[in-house]
This record gives sequence, C-alpha cells and structure tokens, in this order.
Amino acid sequence: MNPRVSIIIPFYNCPYIEQAVQSALDQSYTNIEVIVVDDGSTQHAERLAPYRSHIYYLGKANGGTASALNHGIRHASGDYVAWLSSDDKFHPDKVAVQLQFMQARGAAISHTNFSYIDEHSQVTQHGAGMPPMELNVLLHTFLGGNPVNGCTVMMHRSLVQQVGIFDEQLPYTHDYDLWHRVLLSRTAFPYVEIPLTFYRKHGGMGTLRHQSAISAEIQFLQDRYRAALTHLIATS
Repeated sequence: MNPRVSIIIPFYNCPYIEQAVQSALDQSYTNIEVIVVDDGSTQHAERLAPYRSHIYYLGKANGGTASALNHGIRHASGDYVAWLSSDDKFHPDKVAVQLQFMQARGAAISHTNFSYIDEHSQVTQHGAGMPPMELNVLLHTFLGGNPVNGCTVMMHRSLVQQVGIFDEQLPYTHDYDLWHRVLLSRTAFPYVEIPLTFYRKHGGMGTLRHQSAISAEIQFLQDRYRAALTHLIATS
C-alpha cells in the first residue's frame, strides 16, 4: 500500500516558515501533499513564493492555530494527516518511518520522539521526548500534563472522523484536548522512539510568550477530563 499523507503547516508571521516547508517537501516518502494554511499573516508570506508551485496554499482570516489546522484537515486529500509547526522541521524519513510503523501495527494514530534545535537549526538535545510507556503509565502522565509533541503525531483520517477535529476555543492546548479524546475512545496511541521531528526553541515561540494563558488552559482541560481519565485508568 502507498497511501497519501497530508502534511498541514499552519503559518502566522513566522520567519522560519520556509525551513518547515522545505523539510516537508524533502520527505523520502513521496506520496504526500503539503498544505500551508496562512492564518492571516502580515509578515514573512513572501518567503513562500519559491514554494507556491509545490504546495497547496490556503489563506484565511486570523483565527488561531486550531482553526488553521482544521481548515487544512478539511481540505486534505490524504489517508493520513500529519502536522508541522511553521518553526519546526521534519526529519527526511519522518513520514516513511512513521507510516511503516503504523501500517505494521494497524494503528490509527502514533507519535514519535523529537530533538530540540535552536534558532540556527542546530540540534541542542537529541531524543528529548518521553521514554516509552505502557498504556497505564501514559494515562497517568496525562493527568499531570501533555507528554505528546503535536508535530510528531500522524493520524488516519478515519480517526479524525471518529473523535472530531481540534477545539477552536482552545488557542494553545487544542492538541492536549484532542489526545484526551483519542485516549478516551480507547484507541491505541503507540510511540516511535526514534527522533523524527526537530522542535525549535527560540525567543519568539508561543509557549514562552503565553505561559500564563497556557497554564490556565491546561488546568481547565485537566478538570474537564480528570474523572473520565481516572475511570479509564481503573478499567484499562
């Protein structure tokens, strides 16, 4: 089987956008489509000019990352969907390795290890993701925080149809919310221990600029899902 994989890159005023796009286009797995969703950018859109003939470029009014991802998902034609932040990068074998892993296990979703990079794309920490966890340990971890890096995730579109798309009312923690819904659907969420994404730490990243709002959203989601997740732990 040679299924199509849609890579969705939400973009808003990011100076690293061309590096993200290039890493998606450089995938060793060739049956891909790269969808860039411009979420009302006022800067750096010109950086996409050399790539416009190689990507699907979707423009929209600014609505936040969740709305940009959802817009891309609605227009995606792939059997599988992956997403990549505009300041991060994929390893060239990311799609190939993860897709083979998922097909071998019949998995509808998976996530992978990742490495940190700096503003110059130099690796500062290799394999910075979580260690492999048994399901019960993973569920307990979710009670305290989000161990899954969103840009490492690949999902089959049938799972998107089952659990729904991102909650656009959550500007910063829409991924944490979606992973809860996946786990509560009792869908296996296997982990590829190989680092296949480069996660960029830099001064302009949203996780630094919006720390207090992110903390408040995390607490809101933990309150929302604690009872259901605790029940799932007890019955798994």
